[in-house]
Amino acid sequence: MLRSDNGPEFIARALRIWAIENDSEVATIEPGKPWQNGTVESFYGTLRLECLDREWFTNLRETTIVIEQWRWEYNEKRPHSSLGYCSPAEVRTEVRAAMKSESSSMEAEAPAASLEAAIVEKRGEVHPITPANPS
Repeated sequence: MLRSDNGPEFIARALRIWAIENDSEVATIEPGKPWQNGTVESFYGTLRLECLDREWFTNLRETTIVIEQWRWEYNEKRPHSSLGYCSPAEVRTEVRAAMKSESSSMEAEAPAASLEAAIVEKRGEVHPITPANPS
């Protein structure tokens, strides 16, 4: 499902045709209710505050370079409150290490076990970066 605001680019016939062809739906948020798409609205606010409002772009090439630099920093270095004030790169490293150690321990326990059997076995476990008792 594609959720968007009511802007003209999102009510276009071409988008609706694409959604139908790809077994998807288009849902629009109600006018004046940006909280119905809060994650995107929050990101747009961050992008505007931390990048767009701080620059005076003179051409498209400069705009592309500055926004790409900001995007890289946002996705690699900047701490995020939703990640416990860790950067996405730090979380990625932790998750990969946890998955690797879990994979190694599974191989030691049952080297011939198939991936499907391992998934069924581990289904009840908590994700490595998710607290055991979510509040």
